Amino acid sequence: MIESSPPSIPALRGPVPLSHLFLHSFLSAGHSAVDATCGNGHDTLLLARLVGSGGHVWGFDIQPQAIAETGRRLAEVGLADRVTLLPVGHEELERHITGPVRVVLFNLGYLPGGDRSVVTRPGTTSAALVQSLRLLEAGGILLVTVYPGHSGGTEERDTVESWAAGLDPRAFHCWRMAQNNTAPSAPYLLLIQSAS
Repeated sequence: MIESSPPSIPALRGPVPLSHLFLHSFLSAGHSAVDATCGNGHDTLLLARLVGSGGHVWGFDIQPQAIAETGRRLAEVGLADRVTLLPVGHEELERHITGPVRVVLFNLGYLPGGDRSVVTRPGTTSAALVQSLRLLEAGGILLVTVYPGHSGGTEERDTVESWAAGLDPRAFHCWRMAQNNTAPSAPYLLLIQSAS
């Protein structure tokens, strides 16, 4: 009898590897997903791989640099046809997607290696989060990596936390995951699952 090797578990240093662990559990071939903040395209690429040729990903970012880098990364590995890249803010999710989707992913804050004065904002983030829940299929998840440490990050964190705390527990399962041995300003992960 041949035993298969166990899946590779990443070092869970910070919320992004943790979010990837959840993505591997919730996404499979044929699903649809949204990357609400493309950044440098790493998450978009992972989503494209996970949904397979029968699935689709929508990627949003207001910065041309982010859209270009994400497009380049996807083209390099031949997965550009699985992704629709949209150079608009994530507060416009429902103008471009009708749903349902299995996963919506957010990485708040600023573009790594980019202009740190261009950051996600509480107002547009709140609008996008509300729309995300309407787009989720039953059992689907919303993953939000929150970065309170940058300028404006504390206000955004408070807005996101207040919104999440007000969700109906009969309709949504909401989890906050943070490392206990890091600074209070360290990034952390929110996971919200649609119960129905």
